Amino acid sequence: MLKEYGYVRVGSAVPSLKVADIEYNTREIINQINNANEKQVQILCFPELAVTGYTCSDLFNQDILLDNVQKSLIDIMNATKNLGLVVIVGAPLRTENKIFNTAVVIQNGKILGIVPKLNIPNYNEFYEKRWFASAQDAKQKYIEILDTNIPFGIDLLFKDKQNKNICFGIEICEDLWVVNPPSNSLTVNGATIIFNLSASNEIIGKEEYRKDIVRVQSAKTISAYVYTSSGVNESTTDVVFSGQALIYENGALLKENERFDFESNLIYSEVDVKRLMNDRQKNISYLNSNELYKEYRNIEIEIQDNIENLSREYSKTPFVPANDKKKITTCREILNIQSYGLAKRIKAIGINTVIIGISGGLDSSLAFLVAIKAYEILNLDKANIIAVTMPGFGTSSRTYTNAMNLIEQYGATLKEISIKDACEKHFENIGQDKEVHDITYENAQARERTQVLMDIANQKNGIVIGTGDLSELALGWCTYNGDHMSMYGVNNSIPKTLIKYLIKYVADTSENEVIKTTLYNILETPISPELLPLNDQGNIRQLTEEVVGPYMLNDFFMYHFLRYGAEPNKILKMAEHTFKEEFSREQIKEKLQIFIKRFFTNQFKRSCVPDGPKVGTISLSPRGDWRMPSDASYQMWYKNII
Repeated sequence: MLKEYGYVRVGSAVPSLKVADIEYNTREIINQINNANEKQVQILCFPELAVTGYTCSDLFNQDILLDNVQKSLIDIMNATKNLGLVVIVGAPLRTENKIFNTAVVIQNGKILGIVPKLNIPNYNEFYEKRWFASAQDAKQKYIEILDTNIPFGIDLLFKDKQNKNICFGIEICEDLWVVNPPSNSLTVNGATIIFNLSASNEIIGKEEYRKDIVRVQSAKTISAYVYTSSGVNESTTDVVFSGQALIYENGALLKENERFDFESNLIYSEVDVKRLMNDRQKNISYLNSNELYKEYRNIEIEIQDNIENLSREYSKTPFVPANDKKKITTCREILNIQSYGLAKRIKAIGINTVIIGISGGLDSSLAFLVAIKAYEILNLDKANIIAVTMPGFGTSSRTYTNAMNLIEQYGATLKEISIKDACEKHFENIGQDKEVHDITYENAQARERTQVLMDIANQKNGIVIGTGDLSELALGWCTYNGDHMSMYGVNNSIPKTLIKYLIKYVADTSENEVIKTTLYNILETPISPELLPLNDQGNIRQLTEEVVGPYMLNDFFMYHFLRYGAEPNKILKMAEHTFKEEFSREQIKEKLQIFIKRFFTNQFKRSCVPDGPKVGTISLSPRGDWRMPSDASYQMWYKNII
């Protein structure tokens, strides 16, 4: 079951409705409760005043309407007796000689609490003050409903008795649109999920604005936000409602419905309260919201642990933007950050020469493209980019040709230096059999290349541009004091999966056909350090992903491990769900074990990485983003993978 991982399945239901027909509306609400229960929804929210309809106007003052609301609540309570899910339904309730617009929270046949609307609109087409009192006008903390005293007020938090982090608060429609929404305080005081029962009409441009305000509030409060608005079956006397339903988590849209549906509809998704709490505990600004701490009454709920499988989707490439339009702008922004970071370093040092080792692989190609852009920014002669290709024992004609093409087409200065003789002499000096292709054989080549680059930098009064990426740093897939070292590492916070998209973006937008063709060829080349001799056909036989696992999996592991502090077994569950078409559970488990072990045992390589620009939310720089003992044990994390 998934509750132990922090998952709660929340739902937003927009039922079919007849204005002021409480009997019909109650049947539809119960139908949706049963529908949600079949889908293992644990908390279900309905729109504002769903029992009566939002647009009853002066009918709200009719005794028959208000009396039948009580009967409706009895029916809804009875319908939930044996289900276990929590239901939040909008209803007008009469107490203290006033009528309140409320959210009624029901579970297991009982009303647990009632939250009245605080901010009552009184403008344009909305004249709610004509009928409803504000929560601040309420004098009592409890009201009698169906012969039972029920907690009443905006100071209610509903907490799971087993996991206190599964906690929700409620605000109603206009409450979100004011300067200081109740959810600001609700979340600071423990709510990880906010439910909003709303009735928001449609006018031009309002849909996007509504989504923006929900998205931003979710991000600002580091919460899940479930928004449910009245549907198109409301009265269209003066306005039209669309029935928008949204589920956001920390600013990310998890689910939305199709608006303007005359039939009842339901959306649902799991929200991850562990992920939210991890973000909150790292956010000092969030914790310092002292003025928002208040006294709240905690209402105990019991969230079922009945979810067997995830329904929410995770990106297979979480570092890569999801839609094509955003990919273009993001790629442009990343290249700007990298290249302006390098340009500033060049200006600060007061040089005009950089040295870069270019192999024709993904990492060095991106670093070279960044250097080209930095020189364009500074209006420097690209001939001062000294691109050094250093063929070794495993260099293929494919990567060699691609490197030569890039250097020539961009007008950098080519310097070709074979490292074979130097490495063989080094093997002789240290007594290494050159036929033994072990770690010494491989790392000697990487260190020889770094020595060449550093010495040329001294000769030319320049700096060496590092090419290693974030994925390699996480896995320790770099030679200590070899490709691990430079004066400025432009790819330090770029994972392998994102590097591919950045190179593809440059290829797609290039007007030079040779550059375009070369970059596409680089994208199709197997990832390899090319440190072992080629096979008899002259092809690469050392494939990185056969050793450390597919970078798509490793980047997925790294993202959820570093960004949200997810435990390995939870990552395994997420990856199993996400990559079910590509990998078996055992394959994912094996690669995750490799990742955890390599991540911990290679921290010493990250403790001294060179400067480089942070691009996304994740970086392994020891100077800010990731500080970890180099000799920390990985056993607890490793054993968690079951």
